[in-house]
Amino acid sequence: MYADASTGTGKRIAYQRRLARRTQQELACAAGIALGTVRKTERGERGVGEAVLDAIAAALGVDVTCLLPRRDRAEDRVHRAMPELSAVIATYDMPGDGRTRSLDELREAVAEVVRWRLAAQYGLSTCVFPVGLRTFSPNSDVPSTTGPRSAGRKSPELLVAAYRSADAVAYKYGAHDLSARLIGIMGWAAVQAENPLLEAMVAYTRTETYFAAQAHAAGLRALEDVLDAVPQRPAGPVAVAVREALHTRAAVIAGRAGKTDVAAAHLSDARSLAAHIPEVTYQGTVFGPETVRIHELSVAVSLGEDFAQQALDRVGSWAPSVALTAERRSGFCIELARAQLWSGRPDQALVSLQTARQIAPQHTREHLWVREDAATLRRLKRGDAESLSKFAEWCGAGR
Repeated sequence: MYADASTGTGKRIAYQRRLARRTQQELACAAGIALGTVRKTERGERGVGEAVLDAIAAALGVDVTCLLPRRDRAEDRVHRAMPELSAVIATYDMPGDGRTRSLDELREAVAEVVRWRLAAQYGLSTCVFPVGLRTFSPNSDVPSTTGPRSAGRKSPELLVAAYRSADAVAYKYGAHDLSARLIGIMGWAAVQAENPLLEAMVAYTRTETYFAAQAHAAGLRALEDVLDAVPQRPAGPVAVAVREALHTRAAVIAGRAGKTDVAAAHLSDARSLAAHIPEVTYQGTVFGPETVRIHELSVAVSLGEDFAQQALDRVGSWAPSVALTAERRSGFCIELARAQLWSGRPDQALVSLQTARQIAPQHTREHLWVREDAATLRRLKRGDAESLSKFAEWCGAGR
């Protein structure tokens, strides 16, 4: 979503700011952007990108559509892109019709969509997926990493990264069948790469299908099978991070399955592994000590309402650092809100949900728990703060 200077978006921002009784400086501070950006945008001297629009909308407590002339929301663009994305996947093994790109160009393009995924900028991702994924057709003119052109050896690592970014959007927007098809292609590519760690990370992603089907016990068995197959004593930070990833996800799905002791054991293993690596991106996902702390909350919440206080005790006053990805931080706030709501702290829960929105609006808006918890808050605090009503309307609580 990009609004150029001629669309009148600046006037709409100024109007909503005055309704909120905020100065330009106050809006800039609340949205985390420069004062000069606010001034130039309101005067129509510059366009405004998706991240800035979302930040301004969150700071003003309005839907981003209120700032756009065509009422075009990021999620609307995502849903419009799904049929074309589905068509691309249906023909993924047919010859591509796009231009050949060098490996350097492909790496740069994939790195960009991975950054968008980790920043929860799903609207930006869907602008390039249908065209970009055709480039990664097994029979398209993608340069081979080793030897002559063949379907099995054309940058499978890049293919997995590209399709994983598309899967993140499909899964979060409820297109679970499409997500499963994307993961299937990722699995095929990982086998071609002959890289056990890449295969393990595809298995980590495949757990989404078990979450979607609520087949938690089966998902736990699948992850534990993968853990048995990868090196028990990983060599190097990537291998350590992959085992940590598998253990953290196994801990969460064990919690969903009600297996308290199993979840605790996997968390303990993940914690031991995380102590040996820095918090950076490995195989397209961030792992490290902070990630384990976030998953400690995730596991406690997954175990259910009776563990809510345990979840809050684990967190205390800790919060993830701003260096962590937006998707991770917003997810933490969403889970924290659920624990706070279960513990009889509705005001704190609303603050946590609003914080999640400021960090990653698209991720927060499409999260099922956000809609459920906002609807619960609305029932508990009927007729209360206007900010709650606005938030519930923004996320579609009750839909």
